[in-house]
Amino acid sequence: MAARLLILLSAVGVLLQTGVSRADAIDGDWCSTDGMRMSIHAEKVTTPGGKQIDGNYSRHAFDYVVPAGESGSGEVVNIILRSEYLAVSRQGSADAPLREWRRCKETISRLPSGKFLQALV
Repeated sequence: MAARLLILLSAVGVLLQTGVSRADAIDGDWCSTDGMRMSIHAEKVTTPGGKQIDGNYSRHAFDYVVPAGESGSGEVVNIILRSEYLAVSRQGSADAPLREWRRCKETISRLPSGKFLQALV
């Protein structure tokens, strides 16, 4: 009897855990290893050049067309969430180099223009 109860409780525990997902999503403020910054919030992105535009959003990926006036204007940037704190992007062709992005550690505020302002601490 005790063995059946243990099996039942174990099965219930496994079923409950399968419904729980991590709260990781591509939304947030991202800093590249070479000093660039971007911010993704649903279908909106503030590009490294400071322009706020629409892109194609899914929970773990995002892509957008580089706007006029920024390096690589007209090229597509594909961003993929690799872990809760790491994303990689590729701009242009499939053989273009990857850029690594990490969640920004310092507090960042966005000005109405979409530019970033680093908080003084």
